[in-house]
Amino acid sequence: MAETYFYEGVLVRFGSVVGQLLLVFLLFASGMFVSSCGYLPSSFAMLMVMVAMGAWFKRDNKIAVLAIAVASCLGWPFAAAVGIPIALDIMYRFGPRLFVIYAGISGLTVLGPQVLLDSFLYHRVVVAPLNIVLYNVFGQGGPDLYGVEPFSFYFKNGFLNLNVVFVLALLVFPMWVLRLLVLRQKDMLTWASARRVPFWLSLVPMYLWMAIFFTRPHKEERFLFPIYPLICLSAALSLGVLQELLTTVVVRFRWFRHGNWVIFPGILVTIVFAFLGTTRSVALYKGYHAPLEVYNQLYYHAVNESERYPSAVHYVCVGKEWYRFPSNFFLPDRRWQLRFLRSEFRGQLPQPYLQSWNGTWVIPSHMNDMNREETSRYISEDQCDYIIDLDTPTETQREPRYSAMTSKWKVLFSADFLDAQRSNALFRSFYIPYYSEAETKFLSYNVLQRVKRRKRAPPKAS
Repeated sequence: MAETYFYEGVLVRFGSVVGQLLLVFLLFASGMFVSSCGYLPSSFAMLMVMVAMGAWFKRDNKIAVLAIAVASCLGWPFAAAVGIPIALDIMYRFGPRLFVIYAGISGLTVLGPQVLLDSFLYHRVVVAPLNIVLYNVFGQGGPDLYGVEPFSFYFKNGFLNLNVVFVLALLVFPMWVLRLLVLRQKDMLTWASARRVPFWLSLVPMYLWMAIFFTRPHKEERFLFPIYPLICLSAALSLGVLQELLTTVVVRFRWFRHGNWVIFPGILVTIVFAFLGTTRSVALYKGYHAPLEVYNQLYYHAVNESERYPSAVHYVCVGKEWYRFPSNFFLPDRRWQLRFLRSEFRGQLPQPYLQSWNGTWVIPSHMNDMNREETSRYISEDQCDYIIDLDTPTETQREPRYSAMTSKWKVLFSADFLDAQRSNALFRSFYIPYYSEAETKFLSYNVLQRVKRRKRAPPKAS
């Protein structure tokens, strides 16, 4: 629904050519394939950004401001950066008073109930979006504690997930300048019409986001999620401008009798993009679907085990694979609990709330805001009933090969997981039938069950 609303807004503002290109880009973009199904704040923010941009293009400013408020308060507070051009546009056209009214109503509608609910759950006044900003921007350690990446990180990710579309999106501003010089339309620089968002202003949210996040040392792919639709739009605008310029050249210089050939660049780009996007999505699925598959199988196994042992508590342990645990939705109830084993990761691992009706009121012990390792998180291997582990050929003292300990553990479920280090870079990134199978290597992603069960209550009589 968010994509549809965004597409409708683009049709209203930029016409059918750009709208059709956008539709193809959204459909085949592997970045959208990944981000749209992610259970992440940045994925939710991306959906709300599409609603906000669609409403802005339709000149429905109330919905645009409300969508940015929802994205920032209930999703990810940094999504407010996308709303800065929207706010400036509303204030320039209609005055600051109207924007303050829209923002005030949206804030009370969204942030008010959120603060009340969070304050009740945490038993103190909590403004969650503000806390996120304070920690990540003004905190002592900030996000850099969780790793830093080189400046090229987002360019590599952008090309992998959006290929030629990402390149075209980066070129949209130079293309607009070229269009301005060739067509010499002075009104393209103004805010003259209250019925349409200026072309140049529609580009600002994407470039503003890039200026903020591309320059931060701590980088993650999910930080690009909110602007994936904007990147697709900018690429569609680039192609639209190119087609317009080619048409102008044909008419002005009469180089060709028939001008239908000007649509060929758009057709070529969409074919190449659809091919690369599809092969990238298939490669991601085939290479990295193993965690979801084995956790899904574990869930149904856990349901059956719970029927046999209704009073038993089962510990599902993860070591080096802790960050691939999808969510507690894959564990049927509180009798199945996630636990951590020591690994080479030396940062702070998550900790559950207290198991009581007011568990969120209590600040958990053994917590820090500097990402220091907390050894209280770990349990010993002997306490585990199940271990989720990637069976790699190398091992260390903290990361042994549990799958090789056949006297203790047996493989209950297994799925293939891409071994990136031993696979060809091209064929692991894009799936090409036959060639990818020949040039990629896989490891076993295993659910291991203890051979000798820990002592527990007897099974129910059948």
